[in-house]
Parts: sequence; structure tokens; C-alpha cells
Amino acid sequence: MTTGTPPFWAVGGITVHRVDEVSLPPATGRWLLPAATPDVVSREEWLRPHFADDGGVLHAASHSFAFTMGGLRVVVDTGIGNGKQRANPAWHDLRTGYLDRLSAAGYPPHSVDLVILTHLHTDHVGWNTRWEDGRWVPTFPRARYLVSRAEREFWAGYDMDAPRRQMFRDSVDPVADAGLLDVVDVPDGGAEVAAGVRLLPTPGHTPGHVSVHLTDGHDGSASAAALITGDCVHHPVQFAHPSIGSCVDIDPRLAETTRRSLLASLAGTDTLLLGTHFAPPTAGRVVADGDAYRLSPEEPRH
Repeated sequence: MTTGTPPFWAVGGITVHRVDEVSLPPATGRWLLPAATPDVVSREEWLRPHFADDGGVLHAASHSFAFTMGGLRVVVDTGIGNGKQRANPAWHDLRTGYLDRLSAAGYPPHSVDLVILTHLHTDHVGWNTRWEDGRWVPTFPRARYLVSRAEREFWAGYDMDAPRRQMFRDSVDPVADAGLLDVVDVPDGGAEVAAGVRLLPTPGHTPGHVSVHLTDGHDGSASAAALITGDCVHHPVQFAHPSIGSCVDIDPRLAETTRRSLLASLAGTDTLLLGTHFAPPTAGRVVADGDAYRLSPEEPRH
């Protein structure tokens, strides 16, 4: 992953940093998006070289986004985490320099005010905690960790298997036990959680999944805007084929409806889309392409 100054994009007066954790192995795409076969991927020339290789293998990554709005220092999603016992070999017992990169972006853990969790999946909550003095403790001890009420209540009533229970024990429960986990009601029109920061309901992947919309202005009227996807879109191949869903979507039909609606709303606008699992360059504008879409990449600065 990247070293030195983490990459960033300017969204009006907002600086959005990408904080890299780890590149995901080639098998990730085949597992996660089984309908994105090499034949399907290879037909989309615009995916190469950034988002797929010549053989139709998808590129994917794990990272967070960090920015400051209205004086609040915000991190969106916290990746896989170090030292976590995971069933997925690509996520198991990682040793990455994520916190060093976060600090290099200007966000040492004790400085963070707000952590937004798009949903409660293993690869989005891992750095919620770190191992310290023989136990898992919140990585961001001064922060409020936000999750939608629908998401929290869904998993509270879910019959979890052992790996998912383990994830909650090491990455969610310690935050709740510390009194730092806040649930937010997210109506159809979204919920503003800070000046210019709005949670938008994007359900389907999970019932309470949210994406994060940023505007450069307290009243939301400024033209500069960005949207952090979470997992309502996993990979740019889904722009060209919105029907391609993830093998771990809770409600595949709703996930597709959400994806189509989101892409239609962004196509032709100046909103910068930032993909939570998109390989570098990670961000771009949604462009209509026939009866579907493509991503016009925007390189970050360093």
C-alpha cells in the first residue's frame, strides 16, 4: 500500500484523505461478485488498468476515508484491523501500518471526533478497536462511533455464526461497553450528523446500510459534493452491470434497486464518488454509458 503522505481529494474546501489498509487478493473479486466473470469484466475496457487486469480479474482494496468538517475530525469505516482472528485468510491476523498512515494524514487516533460506520460487517469495523493491556479497547477514545439504528437492531436480533459473534466481541462490543457507540435514526431523506455530513439510507447489502454524503457548506447548498459508497457498490464493474450483486448481500433485490437509484442520481453530476473498496485511483464521476454507467476516475493528490 501507499507510503508517505496519504492520497487526498479536494471537494471544495474539504480535503478527503484515503487511508490505505491493504490490497485485497485476486480471489476476492471471484468470491464477492460471482457474476462478474472474466468474460463480463474483460468487455469493459474502461476498467483496465486500474480496476481490473487484462485477464478480467478484479482489483479491490480496504481503506478508510478521513476529513474535517465544521471542526469535527471524521473517519468513515475502519477496515479489517490488526491481530483479529478471522475465518477469511485475507483478513486474518493482519499486521499493517494503517494507524501510521492515518496519523500521517493528520488524524492520530486521539484526535478523531467522529467515526461513521456504513454498516457492521467485519471489514468495516476492524480498527474500531486495538489490542492494549490484554484486551480490545476503542482505537478512537474521544470519538462517537455512529451506526444507523436499523443496522444495530438487525444484528442484535440476528442468529450469528461463530465468526460473526467473534467480530462483534472484538470490534463492536468494546465500543458499546465504553459508551461510545451511538445509534442514529436515518429516514428516507437521510440524517445530517454534522454540518455538511449526511447519512443516506442505501439498504440491501445490509438492512441499515448507509452511504455518506458530503457538501462544502453548512446548508448543503454548495455545489462541491462527494459520496462515500460503503458497500452499496463494491466495484466499478457494477456501474456497467448494476444487476451484479455481492454474495453477502442480505437482500440482493433491494441492493440492486438501491444501486441503480444511486447511480442514476449521480450520473452527469459533479459529485465525486469515493468507493470504499475501489482500487486506486478509487474516486471519480459517474457517467452515463448506454443504458448503464461507467466511472471516470479522478486521481488523488499527494
